[in-house]
Amino acid sequence: MAEQAAQTRTSRRWLRGRTAKTLLVLMIVPMVTVVGYIGYVAVRRGQQITLPAPTGPYAVGRTTVDWTDDTRADPLAPRPGMPRELSVWLWYPAAPDPGAAPAPYAPGAWSGLHVSGLPGLGETGFDHVRVHAVADAPVAVGRFPVVVLEPGLGLAAPQYTTLAENLASHGYLVAGITPTYSAKLTVLNGRAVAATSAGNPQDSDTAAMRAVDDRLVGVWAADDRFVATELAGLDATGRFAGHIDAATTVYLGHSFGGAAALQACHDDVRCVGAADLDGTQFGDVVGSGLAKPMMLLASQSSCVTGICRPGNASEQAAHDAAHTLLTASTGPVWSYRLNGSEHFNFSDYGAYYLALPLRSAVGLGSIDGDVALTITDAYLVAFVDQVTRGQAEPLLAGASSPYSQVEVQHTG
Repeated sequence: MAEQAAQTRTSRRWLRGRTAKTLLVLMIVPMVTVVGYIGYVAVRRGQQITLPAPTGPYAVGRTTVDWTDDTRADPLAPRPGMPRELSVWLWYPAAPDPGAAPAPYAPGAWSGLHVSGLPGLGETGFDHVRVHAVADAPVAVGRFPVVVLEPGLGLAAPQYTTLAENLASHGYLVAGITPTYSAKLTVLNGRAVAATSAGNPQDSDTAAMRAVDDRLVGVWAADDRFVATELAGLDATGRFAGHIDAATTVYLGHSFGGAAALQACHDDVRCVGAADLDGTQFGDVVGSGLAKPMMLLASQSSCVTGICRPGNASEQAAHDAAHTLLTASTGPVWSYRLNGSEHFNFSDYGAYYLALPLRSAVGLGSIDGDVALTITDAYLVAFVDQVTRGQAEPLLAGASSPYSQVEVQHTG
């Protein structure tokens, strides 16, 4: 009996020891995994990334201007009666000096566009993002049509550098507007300016937001037209004198900026076409339609082309707006779906490193980010070339696409 009791005690001690070791391993493995992942993220966010290279024949220059529209009191400003002020980034065909270094991605206060706080540790540091444009480079020989570009709600012009540089390399003056008080951050005369509730409204009631968004898209569309007019003035003096074909203007944008582009084109006789990248449509243009060429490029689950199976009230509203717009429009329409993409694959977010779960929270699909941007670049250049230069583009002609990720929904 004594021997059996001793064996029992020994077995229990062995079992307790094994259990303790097992628990220790179960605690250590997740800790090692977490520490290892944090280390991996730290390495990745510090690695240099280069945005997709422009595909056109021109080198690219970049400069910035701040313009004030004294004819408009800004309805989005924190105080009544303030004039509407805008920061505008200009990308253009350039003839830089040999060996000239590219400009920084988000210089000075623009670095505040980086995701802040702890989540920002999972995003490529902006100091490590390499672009292709040279700051304030001489303008290339020639006269160049105008492309006015607006971002999605909350975003800013620099976050669409990939699209802007590529268009500029194909012979366009691209004006990227950051919509003041709607963007998370803009920079005016060197000072950072944040969004206001009027400029970036938040409401879960889809029906109530429709009227709010209709009014806001009118402000953004007026920004588009104002900037196009200011660009025309640059053709007379200074760096861009004799280089701007302001009578030929294309409006394009992502998300809410895409809606503004359609409205601006509707309102501006200079407009020869508009492109909407994954943006639900708002404003008068929805009911009256567009009589000029229009391109709609949607993410995989989007309803902005009017072809989808709505799963909620927001998707139903987007579907209905697109259907109404397309029914009323008399100009040619090209519409496409980019499979594997989500909403932010049309911005530079697709090119950054973003750690999980930040990547999912931002809204990026399974498609490779650079591939999505390259495809978007190709379709934008084809559309802009066709509407500004009157040359038929094979990419827009067929019922199928050379890109397996693209679903052609309507051509011309």
